[in-house]
Amino acid sequence: MIRSLRPLLAALLLPLTALAQTPKSYTSSEILLGLKKLNVLGSVMYLAAHPDDENTRLIAYMANERLLETSYLSCTRGDGGQNLIGPELREGLGVIRTQELLAARRLDGGRQFFTRANDFGFSKTSDETFRIWDKEQVLADMVWVIRQRRPDVLITRFPPDARAGHGHHQASAILAAEAFDAAGDPKRFPEQLQYVQAWQPKRLLWNTGSFFVKPGENMDGYLRLDAGGYNPLLGQSYGEIAARSRSNHRSQGFGSAAQRGEALEYFQPVKGSTASKDLFEGVDQTWNRVPGGAAVGKLIEEVIRKYDASNPSASVAGLLKSNELIMQLLSAKQAPYKIPYVGAGREQRLILVEKSREVQKLIAACLGLSLTATASEPSVVAGQKMTVAIAILNRSPKEITLKRVTGFLTMFDTVMQKPLLTGKAVSFNAALTIDKKVGTSQPYWLRLPSSVGMYQVPDSILVAEMTSKITDFMGSTNGEPLKPGKGFTKNFIKPTRQEVIGMPENEPNASVIANMEVDGQPYSLTVPVQYKHTDPVLGELYQPLAVVPPVLVNLPPARSYVFADAQPKTVPVTLRAGRAGVSGSLALALPAGWKCEPATVPFALAAKDEELTVNFQVQPLAGAAPGRAELRATATVAGQAYARGIQKIEYPHIPTQFLFPEAVAPLVKLDLKRRGQNVAYLMGAGDEVPDALRQIGYNVTLLEPKDLSAARLKEFDALVVGIRAYNTVDALKTKQPEILKYIEQGGNVVVQYVVNRGTVMPEIGPYPMTLSSDRVTVEDAPVTLTKHQLLAAPNKITAEDFKGWVQEQGLYYPSKWDPKYQTVISSSDPGEAPKESAILVTDYGKGHYIYTGLSLFRELPAGVPGAYRIITNMISYGKEVAQ
Repeated sequence: MIRSLRPLLAALLLPLTALAQTPKSYTSSEILLGLKKLNVLGSVMYLAAHPDDENTRLIAYMANERLLETSYLSCTRGDGGQNLIGPELREGLGVIRTQELLAARRLDGGRQFFTRANDFGFSKTSDETFRIWDKEQVLADMVWVIRQRRPDVLITRFPPDARAGHGHHQASAILAAEAFDAAGDPKRFPEQLQYVQAWQPKRLLWNTGSFFVKPGENMDGYLRLDAGGYNPLLGQSYGEIAARSRSNHRSQGFGSAAQRGEALEYFQPVKGSTASKDLFEGVDQTWNRVPGGAAVGKLIEEVIRKYDASNPSASVAGLLKSNELIMQLLSAKQAPYKIPYVGAGREQRLILVEKSREVQKLIAACLGLSLTATASEPSVVAGQKMTVAIAILNRSPKEITLKRVTGFLTMFDTVMQKPLLTGKAVSFNAALTIDKKVGTSQPYWLRLPSSVGMYQVPDSILVAEMTSKITDFMGSTNGEPLKPGKGFTKNFIKPTRQEVIGMPENEPNASVIANMEVDGQPYSLTVPVQYKHTDPVLGELYQPLAVVPPVLVNLPPARSYVFADAQPKTVPVTLRAGRAGVSGSLALALPAGWKCEPATVPFALAAKDEELTVNFQVQPLAGAAPGRAELRATATVAGQAYARGIQKIEYPHIPTQFLFPEAVAPLVKLDLKRRGQNVAYLMGAGDEVPDALRQIGYNVTLLEPKDLSAARLKEFDALVVGIRAYNTVDALKTKQPEILKYIEQGGNVVVQYVVNRGTVMPEIGPYPMTLSSDRVTVEDAPVTLTKHQLLAAPNKITAEDFKGWVQEQGLYYPSKWDPKYQTVISSSDPGEAPKESAILVTDYGKGHYIYTGLSLFRELPAGVPGAYRIITNMISYGKEVAQ
């Protein structure tokens, strides 16, 4: 029985993931667009490598002009990129970029899917990419999503060669071509066929353009379409929609200007049947595609023809009839809750289930029906009760009867039988309990350790619904209070690893179903349980309900504990109660040769969200091994160990997200000498370098751009400029003369990498240099060292200092530079000429200027010993006394 429920479950949950946000209200014109879309039965899937690779204009055009089911399959979640809006990198950045994609899709009308590939950073070739990704696994994931969604046409963003400009880009095109063939071959990935059938798309096309072709190349032989049209129902052109969609990629700085007017898109055939004029030649996009479906098409056409924009609820009767006929077609094959994963007619059944879901959503939109389930708190511990305020409002003149309200898959019966009168909300409280079997709300792809190239997905993920019981009614109808229902049961479904792969995010931890009668016909509406609060600036905000452990163990984020001597350091561990009344003991686990005081600390937290910070004193003993190790904090409660904290990711353009990182931090013992004490730091796009410098004894002062005067900088031994500052700090245009004056008077400036496009001024140094996108992507690429003084003092830098690096050795190296700059090191990726500009040093007046593309912003938080020694030499450069 459970397995037979899964296809319907998947269909029902698809809209829920898009509801972890402010509930959507539909205009009359949006409803009409949705009605028109009901009569189109085609689909298209766009494929590329990263968030922000997709062609948002084409997605907007396909979803809103051609009215197709349109999806974007991204190989990665963009975890390896840089973050323009905050300090999050790696897993945290991947979560941000996932949510940015979902925000983009909510605007352009597409759907979003992923593979398990981990964005490990820039790659120069597909060969390099496939050495790090598990190619067969990524291909299997692509095939799985294609077989699930069954697109008629596949479109790639990139060519499968060097023109793509990134190894991941090349790899995505290579994989798309292989997936096109493999998806239709039942001998490929046969383990998937217990869930889906093989599916062969009609054709694979490459969405090429002027940035991929040679100047003057004849593109007459390519298919083309104008995606720049205007949609009067939305009041926007597809270029305008695309700009709003693409501008959600804020972490990458992809704010886009709207384009209006003609916008030609070109398509080069890659595989499948040829087409002479249109991408969808030979694809039936009508209800004739489904046996018996022509009658449904006629009914919907009549609803569209009679649609009254001033009274959308008049269309409900026709939609109910359409849905009834759809359900009859499903019943003729098999009832939707018995749909098997295999067998003849799978495509038709999938279409019917999807169209039924769209009809249900449109009925709610036509009725102006509002259903919310709001948790009293943003988080809950599995097994603990919580209060959920449920409110339902009918804003149409239609006769609606509220029959019952249940937890999803939880059969408690309210037996309400109450009319939903126009404009009068029914609201009440329900006491809900998340089952003890449920884990935390950690994103599913982060629940198991990952490799450099791949994320892992658990064998099964419990999709848990609450046990529920009505406890109190806040509202009434006709002056009479509603009575609580009686009884409830538990129900669980465990999707397998295969069924979870491709999903953009976790399903809601809890949801609510309202069962109604509309014009005497049964109708139900499902919404997730969310937390709602009001921000004084941004207004009403919604976020997903988080399931948390009883106690959270937090170490300071992105911090390494670096010991250049035997002096103890304070390691603060903050405990936070996930529920009231939690007690136990807290301890640090350290490698051999390290000392910790106190060894164990008892704790008792009386109230939920109460916090307690325990300061441990950690120091190396004589036997502590040099290099990098780890420390771990663990809280023990009733014999159960907890070693994860909580990280809140909060930006206004995406729903608030929670991660549960392990309470682990790098522990580094190194031989380090430094010169100077006081460092000024100018933040750019955001990094954790200032804290790393404090770890090795520097007094670091964060300066605002307004503080950048030669007189103020004279107080400091060095000014360190954060990553991408010359891309993001506009005031540097006017403050650069003050920085140069500081150098000229004897100051020392260290500038970390700057992206070669979009600088706020043409010259970032005292002498000309030309920034480029050159980089060394292999972290452990051999390094050739010069005899430059920078490498000699106060620490002798050797090749050992470049071992153990993470994600790229360096990036955005200058391609040309004035002879006054001195080079310090050289290295290269396999098969390439050495790059000498990872560090450029020049004297200017009495002082010194250093530009470095080395990825210190990644290496320092990761506790790479050599990175600390190198940046110390940069800050100390030109000073004589070592400390």
